Amino acid sequence: MTASPESPLTALIVDDLANQGWSHQCLALPAELTAKLAEECRVRSADGSLAPASVGRGEGQQVREGVRGDRIHWLEPGQSAASDAYLALMDDLRQRLNLELYLGLEDFECHFALYPPGAFYQKHLDRFRDDDRRTVSVVAYLNADWQAEQGGALRLYLAEGERDVFPEGGGLVVFLSAELPHEVLPATRERMSIAGWFRRRGGPL
Repeated sequence: MTASPESPLTALIVDDLANQGWSHQCLALPAELTAKLAEECRVRSADGSLAPASVGRGEGQQVREGVRGDRIHWLEPGQSAASDAYLALMDDLRQRLNLELYLGLEDFECHFALYPPGAFYQKHLDRFRDDDRRTVSVVAYLNADWQAEQGGALRLYLAEGERDVFPEGGGLVVFLSAELPHEVLPATRERMSIAGWFRRRGGPL
């Protein structure tokens, strides 16, 4: 994905969202950026920055490894050159989504997600029941040389049936947060990604 709201790849994502509510683009991220983000995720794992992910929000947050087993670390501007480059790409995509689809997206939040071998995330929706701000979900994959037999697919529950997307490095999946149930299947190797959400103005329901 080039750093421009007018890039052909960005246009494909917008068209897919408008026509079917989701998009999968292989090799969407530059190989060099993908490798740098993967290394940053590994470093943060090694230094203890990644924490067990929780489910729910606010006072209701709980770590429930029977529901999800990934370890996460939120990205913030200024953490690293690679993270800043990724956040810039996402802001370009946000601008194009607003221009073409009138979604009113105001910001973007995202985190590294590292799944140890065997870890999974049960079927769920990305929008909270009591907060409607999350509008478009984005998952970027950081895994080199991923093979289908290693598992770890993102399973999308579409109207026409299930669709499995394997976490191949550089790939990008974008979908409407409130409309597409999905789950992460267990893998035989470590699985790394960046999970994020474009949010519109809103708040508690």
